[in-house]
Amino acid sequence: METITLGTSSLTGSRLAYGCWRVTGPVESADLDPDHEQAAIRSITAAYEAGYTIFDHADIYANGESERVFGKVLKQISGMRDNVLVASKCGIRKAGDPDATSPYRYDFSEGHIIWSCEQSLKRMGVETLDLYMLHRPDYLSDPNEVAEAFSRLQQAGKVREFGVSNFSPIQLTTLQQACSRPLVANQIEISLAQPNALNNGTLDQCVISKITPMAWSPLGGGRLGSNDPVDLRDPDHAHRLQIRETLDLIAREHNTTRTVIAVAWLLKHPARIVPVIGSTSPEHIRELAGSVDIHLSRDDWYRLMEAGVGQRLP
Repeated sequence: METITLGTSSLTGSRLAYGCWRVTGPVESADLDPDHEQAAIRSITAAYEAGYTIFDHADIYANGESERVFGKVLKQISGMRDNVLVASKCGIRKAGDPDATSPYRYDFSEGHIIWSCEQSLKRMGVETLDLYMLHRPDYLSDPNEVAEAFSRLQQAGKVREFGVSNFSPIQLTTLQQACSRPLVANQIEISLAQPNALNNGTLDQCVISKITPMAWSPLGGGRLGSNDPVDLRDPDHAHRLQIRETLDLIAREHNTTRTVIAVAWLLKHPARIVPVIGSTSPEHIRELAGSVDIHLSRDDWYRLMEAGVGQRLP
């Protein structure tokens, strides 16, 4: 698969990332049964064999089980660790952690960032994370405290590079001013179903500052690939049909599928977006790897953009 350098770093990985959020299925506890574990192993293995070399995690995915199973695959496949970039995120704390009365919240305190990183390393059985990201902005975070946590993790050899997720341009700029090292990635939601990042300055900042945008939910939570009937009672039904029909039209021209075209649409943007593929189907994982070989024309890109916006461009 074609490769890309993350930000201004020396990290080089595949043009597509594989997201491990849902690899264990609906399981959200440490009680992962053998069937779900084997399904997760098959998905991760299929992604690696298809050429994905960036694997995206977070400490909260299946309460750490996704990281643990990934670590198991790293041990099973000889040489895999040397050929992949391991990324994870921290900062979201679920209700009941650590006390029954603790609310769902965000936590970028120095102690929590470092502790969370160390737990991720243990679960995956690795010594270093290639990329470590803050999951969602913490309204109470002190940029200097975050910068100190990053510095300690880097000096200890536990993290190579840092990034953020779901940060607005000003939030990223504020943190960057406190950090001595460049932030190399911002993981954001962007797809034909959610194109706001094209207009809110996020992608423009990525281009100017040489930050790699990583697109979570690049298929709109699966909606862009769904063949389920569109509910005509849905006020947005005409818009959804327009996106589906435009994708199908261009997919036929390229002899491929709707989802491949939806991912190729992201790949064409000059910000060098890295879509995070979250499918758990080995067949679909392999199919989407083909999106890197689809080169949309400017006309087709704008046809899709207009469908995504749902109205004529001004």
